[in-house]
Amino acid sequence: MTSPHNRYGSDVLKTDWRKPPRGRSTELPATQGLVVEEVSTDWCGEVVAVDRDLRTVTLEDRRSKRRTFPMGPGFLVEGKPVVLVPPIRTTAPAAPTRTASGSVAVQGTKARVARASRIFVEGRHDAELVEKVWGDDLRIEGVVVEFLGGVDDLSESLRDFRPGPDRKVGVLVDHLVPGSKESKIAQRIQASPWASTC
Repeated sequence: MTSPHNRYGSDVLKTDWRKPPRGRSTELPATQGLVVEEVSTDWCGEVVAVDRDLRTVTLEDRRSKRRTFPMGPGFLVEGKPVVLVPPIRTTAPAAPTRTASGSVAVQGTKARVARASRIFVEGRHDAELVEKVWGDDLRIEGVVVEFLGGVDDLSESLRDFRPGPDRKVGVLVDHLVPGSKESKIAQRIQASPWASTC
């Protein structure tokens, strides 16, 4: 015995009965040269610019006129709905070409092993500033920044370090105004045997 013909077909609830006539939107990178149509304005054009920060895409039509639209849903490609997303970056961001001090950055170079030369810096904030601004440059040269707790012990620090022709010292001191304690200490250092190495 044959089964009777089902004139209503299969169960409509088992299918994607809510699927739009043109299909569901799929994500598509907004790569330059892609031709898309913006559905609300019927503007059709080629992707010529993408702004990742503003999440916009600029289209140029066949008359070379341009319009900018928000990226996202609402576009067609060959009649199929798409959601435009920023294109995937294929290359890493360019390495900085300048250090914090403004000098040319040396790429691919490791910091040198610390040499004998030093920069003595009075004040923790000053030492941090020197490191932040000139740290990259000093590491390339192998120069170490040392924090001085105060300039009062500068003579002892120099005596312990024993500067010489191959052991140079730079000193950064605050408040070098005439008559100040720091100025008097600096004058004594300049009159000492170490003056030629500082």
